[in-house]
Parts: sequence; structure tokens; C-alpha cells
Amino acid sequence: MKISYKILLCSIMIMAAAFGFGGYFFVNFVFETSLEREIGQAMDESSILRFAFETAALNVPSKYVVLQDNTIGEIGSKLENSGEGRMLRISDESRGVLYVSEGFAAGTDLLQGIEAQTRLYQVIHPDDRYYVQTGTVLNAMDRLLYLETMKDVTGVFEERRQGFSVYRRVTLIMLGCSSVAMLFISFWITRPIRILTKAARKMTEGDYSYRAEQVSRDEMGQLTCDFNTMSGALETNIRELENEVRAREDFIAAFSHELKTPLTAIIGYADLLRSRKLDEEKQFLSSNYIYTEGKRLEAMSLRLLDIIVAKRYEIDAQRTEVGLFFDYLRDMYVEREDMKFSCEYQGGFVRAEVDLIKTVLLNLVDNACKASEPGQLVEIFGERREQGYLFSVRDYGTGIPEEERRKITEAFYMVDKSRSRSKNGAGLGLALCTEILKLHGSELSIESTLGEGSSFSFLLPYEEENNLEEEGH
Repeated sequence: MKISYKILLCSIMIMAAAFGFGGYFFVNFVFETSLEREIGQAMDESSILRFAFETAALNVPSKYVVLQDNTIGEIGSKLENSGEGRMLRISDESRGVLYVSEGFAAGTDLLQGIEAQTRLYQVIHPDDRYYVQTGTVLNAMDRLLYLETMKDVTGVFEERRQGFSVYRRVTLIMLGCSSVAMLFISFWITRPIRILTKAARKMTEGDYSYRAEQVSRDEMGQLTCDFNTMSGALETNIRELENEVRAREDFIAAFSHELKTPLTAIIGYADLLRSRKLDEEKQFLSSNYIYTEGKRLEAMSLRLLDIIVAKRYEIDAQRTEVGLFFDYLRDMYVEREDMKFSCEYQGGFVRAEVDLIKTVLLNLVDNACKASEPGQLVEIFGERREQGYLFSVRDYGTGIPEEERRKITEAFYMVDKSRSRSKNGAGLGLALCTEILKLHGSELSIESTLGEGSSFSFLLPYEEENNLEEEGH
């Protein structure tokens, strides 16, 4: 059952119970008030009749010492006729009936309970009508008599019946009107739930960009807002997972492709050496191809291993003087005659793991050399910045197209594949640099102009102690 129908059903049940109990107590209150009023009037009338009877008995001629039964009957008849619809019964000392009005249908239960100086009453229902029966004691000429009266109060009970009947009809009408109103209210209250349900269904169908409309500012509105926030986070996570799966598939495809080329060469030349007798020169060339491609496979596997290790690595950063890195680069490239190198830096101290940062700088310089023509300049800079120490490597080579820049840090991605393979590249160096810099809380910044060269830089945090200011060349 829908929650709107549950709200409607509960509301109807509560209203029906409220109207039912409220109407019952209200009608009963009116009825009891009216009945008490009728009982009071019956008791007053009984007192008046008693006084009238005793007065009439005093006016009886004095020749009778004791009030005669026939005289009692005459007085009772006069009292009955003096009021419309009046019924009474007079009994003697032994509670024997001396006079009774026609239609007086009450029993003797009340009569048996009458005592001196007491007045009793009861509501009786001898037939299809209701009466208030009263009883009191008469003292007339040394006789102790009992006077009973009956007052018709059927109208009071009929009013109660009509009151219940009217109230039932009014209750049904009010419940009907309230049900219609509550139906609209329940649908209005549950509208945000229906909107959220639709949004959840859309997301189940794969539309993760769908957002639920916020139609209120209450708790349901806050729930809608939180749901949209959750949807956004879920969409982001799913997109990241999709990108990760796509990147993994691309990685496998690229890895397979990168393995295919050297393996094809190795297998082909190995088969040539195995199946034919070659002269010394061709044998050397075939062996050299096998050796070269084998070294390329070795370099690629080691670089992949470095990337995997870097992702699971925890660095032991230490206070390091930046000159150590630049001296290392000088030693590595000082003997290369095919390229020109310029190394300038400002002195200072950083927190880093030396071997990992050396790996990053070597890869950046190596990439700069691969992107440059023989004899071109490769510049290495070191500069103190407010946020940290900046390392930068710049070349004046081919440059990187703008649409390629965000992809070059992916594994196996190469801007110029033929050029990179010819220089024993596999597109893994920048991917390794990215992982190492993540460990140091840094990232690789790339600036490039097609045909003019590229600049790769990264920022390392300072060592908290004083940084020495010294110039390096």
C-alpha cells in the first residue's frame, strides 16, 4: 500500500474515532442534562402534590377522626385532574393501593423502598415509553400514606436517539469531506517521496545525471538535497570507475601492443639465426636486434615495476639540500655531446626522498632529450617560491599539442610513437613521475607550445629549518 493511502487511512481512522467518541459524549451530556432537569421537575411536582394532598386532608369535615379511604380516593382524583398527563398512586400503611391513575404501570419496587422523610425516584421503561417514578410519604390525619407519581420523559430519550442519528449523518459527511481533503494533503506531503522514487528509478536505469527536484524546505526537502548530493557523489564515483576500467583496458591494449613489436622482432631474428647459416655481418645485426629489443623489454618491465611499487610506497622524506639533485644531473649528462645542457638553481633545503626525486628529474631530462633535435638546449632550473621549491626542466623541441597534454601522464601514452620507440621509449616515464610526486604531495605541471618546446615543473615543500641562499651554476 502506498504511503499516501496509509496516511489517508490512518487519518480517517483517527477522525472517525475522534468524531465517534466526541459525538457520544456530547449527545450523552445533553441527554443527561435534560434528564436531570426532568427528574428535578418530577421531584418538585411530587413535593407540590404531597403538600396539596396534606392541605386537602386538613379541609376534610371534622366528623372523621381518621381519614377515610374513599376520601383519599377523591383527593387523589382531584390531584390527578389538576394537571395534564399526571399519573399517581396512593397506598395505605400496609402499602395496599387506595388510588391509582389509569395507565400507571409502575411496579412496587420503589414503593417497598420508601421510608419516612425520604424521597425516591427511578427511571422506568414499562412499555415503549420512559417515565420518572417518584415516591414520598404522606402524613394526613394520623395516617401514614405513600404517594407515587409518574412523569413521561420519553421526549428526552427520543431527543437522544435523534441526536445520535443526526450526529452519525453529520459524522459521515464530515468524514467524507475530510477524506477528500486528506487525500489531497497526503498526495501533497508525499510528493517529494514520489520525486525521489522517480530519481532512484532513473539512476537504476543508468541515468546518473538525473537530479530530484527540491519542492520544500522541510525535512523532506533536506532529504531531497542530501539525495542529490549522494547522486552527485555516486555519479562521480561511477565515472571514475568507468574511467579506471577504460584506462585499465587501454593499458592492457597498449601493453600488449608494446610487447608485440619487440617480441615479433626477437622471434623473427631468432628464427632467422636458427634456420639459416648467415655471414658474420648479418649474424651480428640479427643478434644486435635481439639484444636491443630485449633491453627495451627489460626497461619497460622495470619501469612498470617501478610504477606498481610507487603506488604502494610510503616515502621516508628527509631534509635534503637541493644542490645534491643538480650535481647528480650534471654528472649524468656532462659527457653527452649530442645535447647542450644549462643548469641554474637557488640554494635551499626540501623534504623529499632523494632516490625517488632523482628518478623524477632523470625521466624529465630524458624526455626533454627525446623531444629535442641533436645539439638543442635543455635547461634545468631550481627556484625558491613562497609555496615551496620549484624544479623545472625545459626543452626547445617539438612541443606537445594542447589536446595531448592531459594524456601524456598515462601509461604507454606517447605523443610521437615512432620517435619514442626509436629512442627506446615506452611511454612510462611520466606515469612513474606522476606517482612519485603524489607520494610527495606534489604534482607535475606541464606548459608547452607546439614547435617551440615544453616545460615540466613540480613544487616540493621546504624543510622547516632555515634555507641557505646560495647560487648554483
